[in-house]
Formats: sequence, C-alpha cells, structure tokens
Amino acid sequence: MNKNELISAVADKAGLTKSQASDAVDATLDLITGSLKRGDEVRLLGFGTFAVANRKATTARNPQTGAIINVPASKAPKFKAGKALKEAVNV
Repeated sequence: MNKNELISAVADKAGLTKSQASDAVDATLDLITGSLKRGDEVRLLGFGTFAVANRKATTARNPQTGAIINVPASKAPKFKAGKALKEAVNV
C-alpha cells in the first residue's frame, strides 16, 4: 500500500472526502516526524512505538579499495511493533 492507497482507504473507512483524508494523513505523519525531530517517542497503544536511535560514530572499509572510511554519528528513526499488531500479522 502506498500513500495514495492509504488516503483512499482512510477516506472510505472514515466517510471523508479524499481531500480531508489526505489532510488527516499528512497531519499525522507531520506530527510523528516533528515529535521524532524533538527526540520524543510516539506510542500508539496496540500498534507500536516510533522512536529515535542514536548511532555512534564508527569506521568502515571500502570493499573496492580497502580504504578506511569514518562514518559520523547519526540519528535514525525506528519502529517497534506493538503486541496487537504482531498478533494481527501472525494470524
């Protein structure tokens, strides 16, 4: 399912126009993104938790040349599925 398909499904399920559903989906994604940028977690009970993982700086090796590369520290979004979502998928 891509974003347009999600918007159509939300519109059908909630009885909204596609424009209203698009606004709702965009607002939800923007709020999740904003919370993660601030370093906050977003917990959706039964669905899962969005959080930010801090990756340490490390070194790697270029497989073609063998040269050592310094990989800087970074932050990465992560998602941990909740119990209800895991159970729904494993039916």
